[in-house]
Amino acid sequence: MKNVNILLVEDNEIDILLTTEAFQEIRLTNILDVVRTGEEAIKYLDRRAAVEKSNLTLPDLILLDVNLPRINGL
Repeated sequence: MKNVNILLVEDNEIDILLTTEAFQEIRLTNILDVVRTGEEAIKYLDRRAAVEKSNLTLPDLILLDVNLPRINGL
């Protein structure tokens, strides 16, 4: 099975823990990166897009909290 690259954008530590545990429980083969603000998410994606020619690729799935401080998920 191919690794699924997942970006979790979440500011709540409990939600991060629950999401991580859920992926572990279903044994989803994945690479989970976590950022905690909208600003961090934008920087993460910009960095990944800039070096896409190397081994870094954009996420296959982004789980985005809509209620983030400052720059929200909308």
